[in-house]
Amino acid sequence: MKFKQNLSLLFWLYRGKASKDGKAPIYVRITIDGTDTDISLGKKIHPDFWNSDAKLVTATTAEAKIINLKIVQAQAEIEKHFLVLQSQFNHVTPVMLKNAYLGLPLTHSKAKPEKAAGPSQSLLAAFDEFIAIFEKKAKKGIRSEGTLRHWRSTKRKVEAFIRFRYQRKDIEMTEIDQCFAEEFYDYLTLHLDEPLSEVTAKKLVKWTRQIVKTGVKKKVIPSNPLEGFVCSGGNKEVLPLELFEVEAIHKKQIDIDRISEVRDAFIFQCFTGFAYQDMYNLSPENIVKVGRAGEKWLIKDRGKTEVTEMVPILPIVQDLIDKYQSHPYCRVNNRLIPVNSNFRYNVYLKELAVICGIKRPLNTHLARHTFADMMLNNGVPLEDVGKMLGHRNIRTTQRYARVRKQRISANVAIAKQKLFTTSGELRPMN
Repeated sequence: MKFKQNLSLLFWLYRGKASKDGKAPIYVRITIDGTDTDISLGKKIHPDFWNSDAKLVTATTAEAKIINLKIVQAQAEIEKHFLVLQSQFNHVTPVMLKNAYLGLPLTHSKAKPEKAAGPSQSLLAAFDEFIAIFEKKAKKGIRSEGTLRHWRSTKRKVEAFIRFRYQRKDIEMTEIDQCFAEEFYDYLTLHLDEPLSEVTAKKLVKWTRQIVKTGVKKKVIPSNPLEGFVCSGGNKEVLPLELFEVEAIHKKQIDIDRISEVRDAFIFQCFTGFAYQDMYNLSPENIVKVGRAGEKWLIKDRGKTEVTEMVPILPIVQDLIDKYQSHPYCRVNNRLIPVNSNFRYNVYLKELAVICGIKRPLNTHLARHTFADMMLNNGVPLEDVGKMLGHRNIRTTQRYARVRKQRISANVAIAKQKLFTTSGELRPMN
């Protein structure tokens, strides 16, 4: 027989745990029929900004809005879990409700659980195993160092989310449910000090889903609970540089060697479409003569996709290769272009943008988009551009496609001539 139970939630400031900067953690007290337990929300606020009557933060900062949203979400989630538990059990305790909210087994306690009979693996252990294998592939040049950095960064974000959501260092694969992806996405876009964009957050969820999938292959879990989360859509449009902007960068007189070399590397990317890591690894061996005429091409397996990139060497690219043929760095390291570390390269690109009067940030990905834009808008078929960029799928290349305003203008001008007279009157139908 099920009895009616009363749930009460109290959000309060634990002033006794205030940190040196004066901020105190926010807790929620779950009380069911006089019995209670507390949960930390993982957020802190200065007592001066806490409204003890409204149980909300009074400040108008972005951080305050995020905390208030967290409070509202926590209340809704706890109440939802309470209703679900009531439908399943005759009697619900505060600890059961707390564990349901934190994603723990309902009978979870701090005592060490007995080891499961079947195979088991934690989420972070699965990340470590995957990254260790990826690291070996990166050292052999099968995978790129840039992608390896992204995997490590994703793991750190997941680790921080687990501490935030579960108040623990790690969770078992078997504890991951369908809500994990949505909650991780919300954490990335709402709760970080510097929230991620929708596109970046979905990418991190997608990569985490790939790790969870390894648990299915090892029979740690029967199915992937994150499979239903939609990671597509919301691709941020990257507007390529206009040709006059590329020309301004190329022709700018620069007397600082490090900036001049970075400029040349960026121009090299704009006219080859190579990603940073692939440009960094280019050697004279990647120059291949093609056809009877012996036309020079750059041919290399792309580190990220293992798809072969094939790019004919344009005159501006050949000039840069000739320029740095005797450069000490290129001679010692057997490279075509002297390229800084990824971090320094991106830092110097910001300086380059200022020097050249470019009003938006320069980065390596922008160079690839600029190359694709130039090729597509000068009649090179989409399939050929995809091959030059090293894309596995033509759909990836389609995201790079953008019709220039000049081309739209030219096409509309032709239609305008057919439809209207020079005085602006509609031409008579024949």
